[in-house]
Amino acid sequence: MESHIMRFGTLSCSFLILLVLAPGGILLAQTSQEASAPSSIDANNPLADFQAFNLHNYYIPSLTDADDQNANTFWVRYAQPFGKWLFRASLPVQRVPTGVGQTTSGLGDFSAFATYLFDTGDPGVSFGVGPQIVAPTASEDATGTGKWQGGLAATYFNARSHTLQWGGLITWQTDFAGDSDRPDTSFLAVQPFVILQMGKGWYLRSTAIAAFNLETNSYNVPVGLGIGKVIPSSKMVFNVFLEPQFTILDRGPGQPEVQIFVGFNTQFVK
Repeated sequence: MESHIMRFGTLSCSFLILLVLAPGGILLAQTSQEASAPSSIDANNPLADFQAFNLHNYYIPSLTDADDQNANTFWVRYAQPFGKWLFRASLPVQRVPTGVGQTTSGLGDFSAFATYLFDTGDPGVSFGVGPQIVAPTASEDATGTGKWQGGLAATYFNARSHTLQWGGLITWQTDFAGDSDRPDTSFLAVQPFVILQMGKGWYLRSTAIAAFNLETNSYNVPVGLGIGKVIPSSKMVFNVFLEPQFTILDRGPGQPEVQIFVGFNTQFVK
């Protein structure tokens, strides 16, 4: 029998897909009729000076060297600006394969970073760097590392153009405490993002994350191409999107071959 966690992730993914494919639904009915380009730009800026609550789901239908195996990760994220600092916290709920025809579901490791936002002298360019912490909150061995980890996060976003925005997020973390029987960790994640505005809140996006396990020399490098819609209202800005991602380079077993990334972001207007 599927666990309640697995059902929740599947239902959430289906719900978000409906939001993307049916913009005439409930959320759209609650919004204003006009969506300006700056609102759409800010909605996709990871360093925007807004409180935000995001729901993200990665469905992985196939994995390398694992026939008939799939996986799913549902992320709950929260972002909060504090003066020159931007804090972001993330908690995953995961379903991972543990053998032929077997899976395990549970909470993953909680992570958070705080980036200091530098004054670039250009209102169209944002840049931030700061520390990152990962806590071993996983409810199952298979869904976490069993390690306390620390590292760094750096983010850049270029919004000089109202048509094309681009940038990237780089994070690195390594273990400093935890279960000594579990493998050491050293992970590098590189997420370039490109946003092409098409008008009326619609945009194309590419935001796939390249993941590198520096301890095992395994990696996964995907490329994504998706579509999204920004829906502003008087107090909130909704951002829904669907982005298939395809792996072009990989090494090691259990790497995603394809990922379906679905998101529902909410920014709270000041």
